[in-house]
Amino acid sequence: MHEQVYDMITVLGATATGKTSLATKVASLLYGEVISADSRQVYRGMDIGTGKDLADYVVDDKQVPYHLIDILDAGEQYNVFEYQKDFQKVYEDLKSKDIFPVLCGGSGMYIEAVLKGYKLAQVPVNEPLRETLSQMTLEQLVARLKQLKSVHNNSDIENKKRAIRAIEIEEYMVDHPDLDWEFPQINSLIVGIDFSREERRQRITERLHQRLEEGMVEEVQGLLDQGVTPEGLIYYGLEYKFITEFLTGQISKQRMVEGLNVAIHQFAKRQMTWYRRMEKNGFNIHWIDGHLSLEDKTEKVMQLLKK
Repeated sequence: MHEQVYDMITVLGATATGKTSLATKVASLLYGEVISADSRQVYRGMDIGTGKDLADYVVDDKQVPYHLIDILDAGEQYNVFEYQKDFQKVYEDLKSKDIFPVLCGGSGMYIEAVLKGYKLAQVPVNEPLRETLSQMTLEQLVARLKQLKSVHNNSDIENKKRAIRAIEIEEYMVDHPDLDWEFPQINSLIVGIDFSREERRQRITERLHQRLEEGMVEEVQGLLDQGVTPEGLIYYGLEYKFITEFLTGQISKQRMVEGLNVAIHQFAKRQMTWYRRMEKNGFNIHWIDGHLSLEDKTEKVMQLLKK
């Protein structure tokens, strides 16, 4: 049996499961660096609400370098295609220096976009092509897709809608050969931190109250004072939506806390659904018991890496 050689480690999990501390500990042992996969930690000044936990990047008095955090001003917008491009630059730079990358985050779409090498974000909708393809059976669509590319991802062919989009992307690429679509094929060890649903809920609620005590409302007020519009902050959802609505007098403090608590629980549920779907589509996620000590979790990751 050949030894598995990994290009990267990915640490994922629902919100409030302790991903960052595990990722930074593993990175420190491997003399590696952390690449964030969080759609909101890219913004400067949005620290408490996005859970940057920057103190976790200091391990044994040494700073673990991190990337794709604090790269944009609050108020700007960012998408999965831009993330892919930014990730690729960082990843290839680390690889050229022989530095091991550790991907860490909770944004399932961002994680999957780099592990799968999505080629979706820039390809426009082609309505006439869709109309033609919609008349075909799934088997006919799969046959057509196989003429255009090797089909490795079952998710491309799990239903007609996905198969049509995959064909749309491939045909666009044939017509636009000048586009640089090369994306690295990454063989990543994927580990997830697992808690039961009840424990996840308890951790989320505890962390919400902790963040409110740490000044999360004041953080949002500061962004408004700097000129970020209420609409701009509401766009980011969760903490920024509810706290902005409270600060602009739309809801009471009690409704803010209660509504935010429910919304974060729902968000964590969606995260777990995304990861389960990734597993269904062939990603092998090694789930680690969240109750283990950081040392034990780290040891498990290192053992998996050596297997």
